[in-house]
Amino acid sequence: MKSITIQGSQRESVGKKATKALRNAGKVPCVVYGGELPLHFSADEMSFKDLVYTPNAHTVVIELDNGEKISAVMQDIQFHPVSDSILHVDFYQLFDDKPVTMAIPVQLEGNSPGVRNGGRLLFRKRKLSIRALPANLPDFFNVDISKLRIGDLIAVSSVKSDDFTILHPDTTVIVQVKTSRTAIVDADEDEEEGEEGAEAAAEAPAAEE
Repeated sequence: MKSITIQGSQRESVGKKATKALRNAGKVPCVVYGGELPLHFSADEMSFKDLVYTPNAHTVVIELDNGEKISAVMQDIQFHPVSDSILHVDFYQLFDDKPVTMAIPVQLEGNSPGVRNGGRLLFRKRKLSIRALPANLPDFFNVDISKLRIGDLIAVSSVKSDDFTILHPDTTVIVQVKTSRTAIVDADEDEEEGEEGAEAAAEAPAAEE
């Protein structure tokens, strides 16, 4: 998985006044959990744009001004209800030998013949929660919909891997194509019905004149 570097400064004071002063200066107060003790630091709000304002999932390398580097994943983020500015970010520290839980985006690939014939594509799960070692975290799930006809679906069972555990039941639907009033029968289905009709006509007795 791709990683984003965030330059930060360790925080000595974590009181309300200090936190307000940081925000007024365009800084975001943050906490890293998962180590022996929580680590408090701050970073420029602009440092988070490639981490927050993207559909992709990333790990983070936090580089502190004392030279310390910490690998982590974002766990929670709080926004201001009016200005939408970032108020606070929680991270969880990564260790090579400890699994971590993370939401991984799903990307659809191809064109569904069912949609071309008027069916409705329902994208049920745009992200899947998984548990894996940091080295096994995928950037995204690639789901091919090029064979999805009307009535077909793709479930979690089709994207399982030995590298990670998906935290959803195997039967959870990721994407499906449902019929609609404007839907037409697929071309292949037309051919099959035509062949069946020809066979039935051949087997039927001739009509009496």
